[in-house]
Amino acid sequence: MLLFLKKDFKTALEVFAIFQWALSAFLIVTTVVLVNLYLVIFTSYWPVTVLILTWLAFDWKTPERGGRRFNCVRKWCLWKHYCDYFPLKLLKTQDISPSCNYILACHPHGLMSHSCFGHFSTETSGFSKIFPGITPYILTLGAFFWVPFLREYIMSTGACSVSQSSMDFLLTHRGTGNMLIVVVGGLAECRYSQPGSSTLVLKNRSGFVRVALRHGVALIPAYAFGETDLYDQYIFTPGGLINRFQMWFRSMVRIYPCAFYGRGFTKNSWGLLPYARPVTTIVGEPLPLPKIENPSQEIVAKYHALYIDALRKLFDQHKTKFGISETQELVII
Repeated sequence: MLLFLKKDFKTALEVFAIFQWALSAFLIVTTVVLVNLYLVIFTSYWPVTVLILTWLAFDWKTPERGGRRFNCVRKWCLWKHYCDYFPLKLLKTQDISPSCNYILACHPHGLMSHSCFGHFSTETSGFSKIFPGITPYILTLGAFFWVPFLREYIMSTGACSVSQSSMDFLLTHRGTGNMLIVVVGGLAECRYSQPGSSTLVLKNRSGFVRVALRHGVALIPAYAFGETDLYDQYIFTPGGLINRFQMWFRSMVRIYPCAFYGRGFTKNSWGLLPYARPVTTIVGEPLPLPKIENPSQEIVAKYHALYIDALRKLFDQHKTKFGISETQELVII
């Protein structure tokens, strides 16, 4: 009975870890907006809101200047339960020297990029032991840094803005041993995130290659096997009313609204929690690039094609280990 209760308690902690991370952004944004509206409209404490906005303006560039990480946050025991929920596993194919800088492109985005967060924004999957001397910087949308308190929470995990100025700063002002993690497919890839899918939005995504060439840093492909299996997604009839709304919404805000679902708080229930399925991220070999300050489009296209070849090779070498058919190929759109 004691072992049974202990197992149930661990499962509850794992579910809580997943739930709080997915919900924290919404709760922080809602709380900040409502509290500050209340202070301004219904109380005489409006100077508090002015001070918060003043600090935000003063600190606006921090996400583009290396952020403000706290290793104590990255080592929270909560993140161990987060990684154990699936579980998440990180494997390397080659040692990486801390005497250089790198840009690691992680695929696929999936719906929530659970594996990317678990491996590179926390220490519980063993990143520092697997890649000693390497400092990871996961790069994400600048919009996440617009809200007070939420930006502090996100930056504390080592996250920075994915803007070009942010990448330039990290590759020129932080010495060596830095690894910039970019989920290249972004939110556009969410619509293709279904169990068994291996479709990537990459054909016209070459900005990360251009940055790598300008700084002469190596590109590293990484593929998270199982990331697209964490949620189911309802696909509406092409050309139907709901599908037309999805396409219109995407054209307006560049976000494709997905009708996804997973499990609930109990194993056999329906809900928005991801399925507890293993995800293994394989980090490939660095692809050296020359330093070219102003690379032409032809040069960028050349090394973009070389990167895609390296990613395909990584996928093909490991796919059968994770239940993917030998005949299934990586689809690049």
